[in-house]
Amino acid sequence: MNRNLIVIAYNMRSAHNVGSLLRTCDGIGVAHVYLTGYTPYPSLPGNDARLPHIVNKLNSQINKTALGAEESQAWSHYESLEVLLQKLKAENIPIVALEQASSAVKITDYTPPNTLALLLGPEVEGLHQSELQQCDNIIELPMFGKKESFNVVQAAAMALFYCRFYK
Repeated sequence: MNRNLIVIAYNMRSAHNVGSLLRTCDGIGVAHVYLTGYTPYPSLPGNDARLPHIVNKLNSQINKTALGAEESQAWSHYESLEVLLQKLKAENIPIVALEQASSAVKITDYTPPNTLALLLGPEVEGLHQSELQQCDNIIELPMFGKKESFNVVQAAAMALFYCRFYK
């Protein structure tokens, strides 16, 4: 199925995860990736206000796993998640959180809309209730082993693949 997929990475701390996410999104055909909050992001052309040594360090870390996807995948940085969510809602784009929560629907029971923005949260603590309340749906991946969660980028890859090709 040809869906318009958008990804929002909120407060992810690992630049390596950001690079891997950009590469995954490029491979699955995500229309746009929004890097929000304190999520590391590649250099901004022309007007990056961060110190050059910080930009160089983050670029190097992101590129290690992105392998050039930071150049081929459309992305932008938004400081405020709330402002971004308001923008997307004004464009009638459903916000779908990928999170383990009591109100979450197993992804296998979820029928994705033709356009959606998949919200990913911080690696360790996940999204807070206040962030989940701003979402139209919450989906989760079933777990079968002893571990309680997947790496955020692995989880995103599975969810994006499902949203791209199933239902």
